[in-house]
Amino acid sequence: MVKSMTGFGRYEYSDEKYKCSVEMKSVNHRYLDLSIKMPKRLSFFETSVRNLLKDYIKRGKVDVFVTFEELEEQNVNIRYNKAVASKYMEYLNQMAEDFGLENDIRVSTLSRYPEVFDMDEVEIDEDAIWHVLELTTKKAAENFAVSREKEGENLKADLIQKLDEMLVNVDFITERAPVIIEEYRQKLNAKVAELLGDTAIDENRILAEVTIYADKSCVDEELVRLRSHVKATKDALEAGGEVGRKLDFIAQEMNREANTTLSKTTDLEIANAAIDLKTSIEKVREQIQNLE
Repeated sequence: MVKSMTGFGRYEYSDEKYKCSVEMKSVNHRYLDLSIKMPKRLSFFETSVRNLLKDYIKRGKVDVFVTFEELEEQNVNIRYNKAVASKYMEYLNQMAEDFGLENDIRVSTLSRYPEVFDMDEVEIDEDAIWHVLELTTKKAAENFAVSREKEGENLKADLIQKLDEMLVNVDFITERAPVIIEEYRQKLNAKVAELLGDTAIDENRILAEVTIYADKSCVDEELVRLRSHVKATKDALEAGGEVGRKLDFIAQEMNREANTTLSKTTDLEIANAAIDLKTSIEKVREQIQNLE
């Protein structure tokens, strides 16, 4: 199955502790270009997420958006330092005694003294978070792959239709090519007869001229190669997989054969068919640019 490089996928997961969503969207690109945006505190998972996504995506510019929320608010631990508070009280009482002052210290005041309370950030459970992030990313990537496969099948159908249109022009040129040789021979005979009048025409000379013309205008090899390229393209589309780069190369070869056919002919009908052929090839190549 062929895949488009354009796609979209999303998945959201939640349980009693975590809520996570991953959203992915992509456009065409020669190579794989992953741009991952996630919360800063999870940035150390980026390499793992990137490696995971490479199993699902081979080409394209892909933007990945990760949101992550911890539903249980236990991000910090607060620790009461009784020994520190006791020292403060000891010295405050001594100050009150030394200077004959009232000790008016309150708990709210004492609690604001340095180091009476310490706050430590709770160490995150990396294994639990990765389990959630990995599951959500895989599901989003699977949805993303389905989206690309559906678009790829649409592209495949359109490409096959355009390839069949190309073969119509190839068939026309194949049938028309021998006719123009005979037409050239007749025109040459008529022109020579007009110039020589009743003088006998040298048929060998006419035959030689027609042979030279036929050799210069012969496009048999080009047409055979075009048919071969069309078949190779169809076969690759049916086989599926990562065919974008291969088909782009074949499209370049098809364009080269069409150009040669156009440059060789002096016949208006074949020239028009070759131009239509080039137009179809360009449309095919544009669509191929969308394939992974």
